Amino acid sequence: MTIDPAACPVIGVVLAIRGSVVDVRCSAALPPIFTILRAEPQGALVEVMSHTDGQSVRGVSLTGTQGLARGMLVRDTGGPLRVPVGASITGRMFDVFGHTIDGGPALGEVAWRSVHQDPPLLTQRSVTTQVFETGIKAIDALVPLERGGKAGLFGGAGVGKTVLLTEMIHNMISHQHGLSIFCGIGERCREGEELYREMQKAGVLSSMVMVFGQMNEPPGCRFRVGHAALTMAEYFRDEQHRDVLLLVDNIFRFIQAGMEVSGLLGQMPSRLGYQSTMATELAGLEERIANTANGAITSIQAVYVPADDLTDPAAVHVFSHLSASIVLSRQRASEGLYPAIDLLHSNSKMATPGIIGARHYQLAQHMRQTLAQYHDLKDIIAMLGLEQLSPEDRTIVARARRLERFLTQPFSATEAFSGIPGTQVSLADTLDGCERILRDEFAHYPEEALYMIGAIGEAVAKARITVAAPVPSPATPTPAGAAA
Repeated sequence: MTIDPAACPVIGVVLAIRGSVVDVRCSAALPPIFTILRAEPQGALVEVMSHTDGQSVRGVSLTGTQGLARGMLVRDTGGPLRVPVGASITGRMFDVFGHTIDGGPALGEVAWRSVHQDPPLLTQRSVTTQVFETGIKAIDALVPLERGGKAGLFGGAGVGKTVLLTEMIHNMISHQHGLSIFCGIGERCREGEELYREMQKAGVLSSMVMVFGQMNEPPGCRFRVGHAALTMAEYFRDEQHRDVLLLVDNIFRFIQAGMEVSGLLGQMPSRLGYQSTMATELAGLEERIANTANGAITSIQAVYVPADDLTDPAAVHVFSHLSASIVLSRQRASEGLYPAIDLLHSNSKMATPGIIGARHYQLAQHMRQTLAQYHDLKDIIAMLGLEQLSPEDRTIVARARRLERFLTQPFSATEAFSGIPGTQVSLADTLDGCERILRDEFAHYPEEALYMIGAIGEAVAKARITVAAPVPSPATPTPAGAAA
């Protein structure tokens, strides 16, 4: 936000400093909650969080407090935290104050808007339900996302949350010609720099906006960066009538920053040390993500799960806001099955016959049933071996393993590391491939032929199947002695 100190009136002095918490004694009327105060000459920006008495306010500093001292003058900036909105913000990287941090030229014509906005009214929200295609087979087939909805990526450290978000950005911009906003809450500066270079190299940076509150910044800054990104997304939805994909990495860091702010303010903690206002703070952010008549903000949020415990209060509260939950599995990642999506624990409220259609729904149920049967047989296989299973069970295991490998997919985001060109697969091709695998059309193909491919047709070339050995039709019995 742009501040002219000379235009800001002096309203008081610094009374006390405790870490990032600053108390100010006011000589004039108390400023409203969320007002930004500026200490002179140090320049710290403090957001008012409470009125402690008739003459004092308590706030949390959004910048460092090094050099701040008692008795310093405090100026009222005249309003809350603001960020720029306008067509010229695309292709740029911002901090929580709306300052560009990419070293580019000055912004063009922009308007400055408060980060504290009310969610759209129920009468303004769209009542139609549409599926949001990602081009990622495992998600589109088993965990369909909602246009204008919220999806969560649940997983511990190192299972691929950021890579999956990066791939969705690439697919949204390059294939659906939409606008993406990436919000990094408590992220490493290395990840922000890498994302910027990757999007620039892919030629999609002009359709992106990036907002970062890095992990080395004060908790007040990390607590507000999500509101700043949402304000920019609301501008494109409401005034430019565009569909926006909002990627949040990581929503747990928002809750964590709120916990730090609550602790600094001396508020009573609740279960496991989380702030007692966690549900309200999270709802205030999540309810602004909505589908209206003007456009839709579709949000995909990475959720760090402490110690892989899905019963952690932070994960539980995030679950209640989501229309789809994509759970990432460390076990699948260790087996090299990327994206490492837990196909049985992931779910979506969109997976009903009335929304995705009867064929897609029945196929998804058949896939889940096959994968669940294979999961139940894993203990027997580990103890006795595959040979001890009945022929029917061996068929189920072979079918499930081929299905698991078909649902892997090479990403554009990892092309530089794997050497495999990234692919985007349509929903029709995904369902066709899964259906053919469940009919055992690829039972005689090696499992490796289905691993890391796009559409099912690529398996034929990968396995080097000749015309002389066609795939048998499910209606045609396999001749005796044929290769298993």
